[in-house]
Amino acid sequence: MHCVILAAGTASRLRPLTDSTPKCLLQIGDRTILERTIRAVFHAGIIHFTLVLGFQDWKIKNFLKRNFPSLDFTFVINNQYETTNNAFSLLLAREEIEGHELLLLDSDIVFDDEIIPLLINSPSESCLAVRTDGPFGEEEIKVELNKKGDLRRIGKMIEPASAHGESIGIEKFSRGDTTALFRTLEKRIHDEKRIDEFYEASFQEMIDNGARIHAVEVGFRRCIEVDTAEDLDKAAALFS
Repeated sequence: MHCVILAAGTASRLRPLTDSTPKCLLQIGDRTILERTIRAVFHAGIIHFTLVLGFQDWKIKNFLKRNFPSLDFTFVINNQYETTNNAFSLLLAREEIEGHELLLLDSDIVFDDEIIPLLINSPSESCLAVRTDGPFGEEEIKVELNKKGDLRRIGKMIEPASAHGESIGIEKFSRGDTTALFRTLEKRIHDEKRIDEFYEASFQEMIDNGARIHAVEVGFRRCIEVDTAEDLDKAAALFS
C-alpha cells in the first residue's frame, strides 16, 4: 500500500501563521501536524510515501529529510497550487501510485493513530473515515449513507440535517478503485477542465458509476481538520 499526502496549498485562512510556513509544519503541542501524520502512517506498517507539494515545498522536504532520514519519500510538485485544488494535486501523483492500493490523506488533519488501522484492517476494499457525532456545518465534507453503510452521496452540498456524518479526509482504495479514481480525475480535470474542485467530486462520480466506498466510523477517536486559527487552538487543546 502506498500513502499519498496532499500538502500543496497556501492555507490563506491561517495567515499570518502561514505567510512563511506551510500549514502542515505548524506545531500541535510538541510536534508538527505532518510529523504526527507520518508517524501514524508508518506505525500502521506503510513505508511508501508520496507527498504532493507546492507552497514552499523545500521547507517540507528539508523537514522530512531531517526528521525521518531512514524513510523513503517521493515528492511531486504542483506548480499551479495557487489556482488549483486538491483533485488536481492528487492526479499529479498518478504515475507513482496507479497499480497500488492507496491510503490518501490531507495534510491538515490531526488525528489519533488508531484511525489508520481502522481503515487498513477494514474488510471493505475501499473505505473512508467518518465522524458521526456532529454537528455538521456548511463547510464540512458530509456524507449520506445507504443501509449497508456505503456512501450514497459525499460533498459540501449535502444539507447538514440530512448528513449521516463528516468525512475527515482519510481514505483507503483498492488497486482497482485507485485506477478508477485516477481515470475519473483525468476526465474531470483534463477533459472537463475542473481544475479547482475537491477530489470528493470524483468519489461521487465513481459511486454514481457503481463503486462501493464504505464509511468507517471513527467513534471516540479524536480528529480535527485545521483550517483556521480557531481550529489550531482546538487541536492544541484536544491533543495537549
